[in-house]
Amino acid sequence: MTAAGGSLRVLVVDDEPAILRFLRAGLAAEGFIVSEAERGATALDGIRRQATDLVVLDLGLPDMDGLEVIRSVREAGLAVPIIVLSSRDDERSKVAALDLGADDFVTKPFGIDELFARIRAAQRHRLQQQGEHPIFRCGDLMVDLVRRIVTVRGARVKFSRREYDLLRLLVAHAGKVLTHKQILREVWGGDTDVQYLRIYIRALRQKIEANPEQPAYILTETGVGYRLRAPD
Repeated sequence: MTAAGGSLRVLVVDDEPAILRFLRAGLAAEGFIVSEAERGATALDGIRRQATDLVVLDLGLPDMDGLEVIRSVREAGLAVPIIVLSSRDDERSKVAALDLGADDFVTKPFGIDELFARIRAAQRHRLQQQGEHPIFRCGDLMVDLVRRIVTVRGARVKFSRREYDLLRLLVAHAGKVLTHKQILREVWGGDTDVQYLRIYIRALRQKIEANPEQPAYILTETGVGYRLRAPD
């Protein structure tokens, strides 16, 4: 995983300080943005209020069972991937977590490389459920939506988080026109002047277009918005 194209935001929910330190260091070293919660109620509040791409969840929390956290997240209609990381190794707990909507179950003790592999698998599965292809290709442009890696003519390109969020939105609707209002709502929450959008579009073109003045990928629909060229 990488932060080069916009970091994955992971919420770690565990009340063991040693586990939190280990996961914080390991995930941050791979480019993740890590937030933490030691209680189920705090985790639920964070998931509802903040942008979270994935949750790593212990079941043995001090205020509620982690299964209740999963249930509450899914009953709220939230599709964020949840990977259970628990010392419980009985089949009943695993089945209950998965039936409630967890995407995977990893038993403690665990290897960090295994956890990274489970995270990648959960992201691929979620993208496929949402109708997105894990890999987007158009001409010399390649966007790996799972690993958040963007290459142009085989060379890796780095983006700020906002730039990547904008590019990903365009990729998700490739071939379709997105209005200025739609883009501002999805990327900025709607409270931003369209001039900011033009600045970021210009920055994207500088990074992915062979000739930013005559773009081949990000096309302007005059007076309406922008359209990313459809995939090959």
